[in-house]
Amino acid sequence: MSDRPGTLPYKIAVLCYLYDDRDCVLLLHRRKNPNAGMYSPIGGKLDLARGESPHQCACREIEEETGLALDPDHVRLAGIVSERGYENETHWLMFLFEVTRPIDRDALAWSEFNEGTLEWIPVDRVPDLNIPKTDREVMWPNVQSHRGGFFMAHIDCLASSDGEPFTWRLDESERRPG
Repeated sequence: MSDRPGTLPYKIAVLCYLYDDRDCVLLLHRRKNPNAGMYSPIGGKLDLARGESPHQCACREIEEETGLALDPDHVRLAGIVSERGYENETHWLMFLFEVTRPIDRDALAWSEFNEGTLEWIPVDRVPDLNIPKTDREVMWPNVQSHRGGFFMAHIDCLASSDGEPFTWRLDESERRPG
């Protein structure tokens, strides 16, 4: 672990938000780090060695973690979030995707696998779950307020001079009309 931002590794990942027709979101109750014991959307790191694109990664992660092979046209980029110094261990660049059609709960190939348990959670209950602080205060509210639109945010997780645990800013925001 290092507290010098210039020495931290940079990781690139996707997070994928899948909804059913009851306005529930599919979350993974994680068994593994990062964020073991917490809830998070489906996702994972890009295969950089293969030159995988964020969109390809989103489709691959959805299939690996749910068994769903979605039409790529049903997966759209909804946001980009950069995190500087998450847990003083890494910088993250995360591409957030939303599936544009409701997912049938029975279409999931499994609900449990080596990374954790998949659970359908009503969107209004997500803030009450054990989720990372950056997800609770930045990502989740923006994912919800920008459904059908797009946002870009930067989170600085390294403690600021006034002792705040993190600061953040919304760099871009395009909400869907209506």
